[in-house]
Amino acid sequence: MQDVNTPTKRRRLFARFWRTASGFWTEQSKREAWFLTLALLFIILGQLFVQYRLNVWNRDVFNALEKRDISLVSWFALLFIPLAIAAVAFNVASVWGRLTTQRAWRAWLTDHQIDRWLKNGRYYQLNLVKGEHQNPEFRIADDTRIATESPVDFAFGVTTAVLTAITFISVLWAVGGSLSFEWSGRSITIPGYLVFVALIYSILTTTAMLFIGRRFVRVAEGKNQSEAEFRYAATRLRENGESIALLGGEPEERSGLSIALGHVIMQWRAMCGQYLRTTVVSYGNFVLAPVIPLLLCAPRYLVGSMSLGEVMQVSAAFVTVQQSFNWLMENYPKLADWTASANRVAGLLVSLDRLELAERPGTGHILHSEIGEGAALQLRDVSVTLDDGTVVVGETRVAIDRGEKVLVVGESGAGKSTLIRAIAGLWPWGEGEISIRRGSKLFFMPQRPYVPIGTLKHAVAYPNPVDSVADEKVVAALEEAGLGHLVDRIHDEGIPWERTLSGGEQQRLTFAQLFVQEPTIIVMDEATSALDPETQDRLLQRLSERLPEAAVISVGHRPELEAFHNRRLVLARRKNGAKLVTDEALYPRNHDFRRRLVSLFRKPGAAQKNRNRQDWRDQQRRRSAHRDRPSS
Repeated sequence: MQDVNTPTKRRRLFARFWRTASGFWTEQSKREAWFLTLALLFIILGQLFVQYRLNVWNRDVFNALEKRDISLVSWFALLFIPLAIAAVAFNVASVWGRLTTQRAWRAWLTDHQIDRWLKNGRYYQLNLVKGEHQNPEFRIADDTRIATESPVDFAFGVTTAVLTAITFISVLWAVGGSLSFEWSGRSITIPGYLVFVALIYSILTTTAMLFIGRRFVRVAEGKNQSEAEFRYAATRLRENGESIALLGGEPEERSGLSIALGHVIMQWRAMCGQYLRTTVVSYGNFVLAPVIPLLLCAPRYLVGSMSLGEVMQVSAAFVTVQQSFNWLMENYPKLADWTASANRVAGLLVSLDRLELAERPGTGHILHSEIGEGAALQLRDVSVTLDDGTVVVGETRVAIDRGEKVLVVGESGAGKSTLIRAIAGLWPWGEGEISIRRGSKLFFMPQRPYVPIGTLKHAVAYPNPVDSVADEKVVAALEEAGLGHLVDRIHDEGIPWERTLSGGEQQRLTFAQLFVQEPTIIVMDEATSALDPETQDRLLQRLSERLPEAAVISVGHRPELEAFHNRRLVLARRKNGAKLVTDEALYPRNHDFRRRLVSLFRKPGAAQKNRNRQDWRDQQRRRSAHRDRPSS
């Protein structure tokens, strides 16, 4: 794959960014977009008119000062008031227009990315594929902000610079006059010489800026990436704080943060070097630009062919023209930062394009469909692959009826969880067809549950709106899931439940969600791994009682799980992908009897050990009482 920093790759990313970003002017938002665009153009023309009138006013007031005409100076002082008010008004309007356009464009592009990111589980699938999409949340938030703010400023600046240059070149040409001198006995006249001087001066400064700042884009890209990685490392530390604290991993995490921060500082050092070099050119131009026209016009003023007002008018016009010509030089650092952010946004869009392509028919993806009758779930010649085509699970044919409880087992790495994700629709790569019965409701229970931010009721009702589930139903679900001690806190605000609840309680919370949702197809991926055997037995028994018609497909390694399933699928790892080697019924089907049978051979848990100790103590007390009883 071509390196992201090569010019060809950057051009492709740049084109990909604009292909999406330009939709702001062509899709549903186009009416608002074009209104704001035309409003900005009107503001630019208004600013240019006021700027030209101020340039003329500058000439007239200095001529009046040269003549020492008090009444004329007073008149021009009064005339300056409406010009100043107009200048301020148009500048305020330009700020409003630019910020409003930036806000609307950012909202549109961010919504567009979020819609594509969240669709069909792509936010999860991005973790499984290679590409330039690291830290997508940073790209959607910060990079999109920069990528939409800067183009508006650039477009406004370029349009202003071009129109201003055209306007004030005419001033330089008309007022600056021509330059005449003798060369080798001949008289040479250069009309509008100040225009050529301004043009040559701008070419020199712009060329110097481009040469000095040629690495700006690459350095800016590195800086943005290092910032994203540092922020991700800190966020990951916060999200996994409990595990890190229990393991005593603070020194290792501190070392990792130090390394990430070191990369950030190194990139900022490189940015500092770029800014230092460009400042030499930009500030040097700031010092020289006003002086050059004064020196060039001084001879004509001294011989009386130019008035003081004309000298000041030409000087102001020269500065304005060269500033317009040097617009790129002045904005090159911002342009480089914007290009880097636009490329990062484009990198995310390209990866989303690949995921979207994988969902199209005929592109090597698993087809999902509905069936009108028959089994609750069918897998027809389903094979699961990686995004590069590597086979994980070979062709599989399975039909699961309503009410059937199927346990998927196999050695670690055989592809059990991958197959489960494919059934849940999270894994698109592969072939074959997965069909579910029409009207079925699928519920996925992962090993690591997701606890949303908000109240406990919100967590139980998720993903439904919190107001759509009655309090009584939430309370009943919590009690059935063994979380009755939390029912008085279902409306408490500000509690970080994802850190407050233990791993086992979080898995029980998923069962509470299950009892509220009442799905017809349940997919469980090690969903009881954090529960003790007694709690696991109790919850699975309640699941069977509450949802007897639900089809259950679960992955697990505990032998106790067989008591709650009536069918077992065994996946075995093979050279060309895992194969379904066994599809057998589990007997007896009386789950209560089977659970008791399994418990005889199961290592006793803590609760069972406590009961055994208590039985032994009771037995010892009875024996002691019998010995101490007086004989008759």
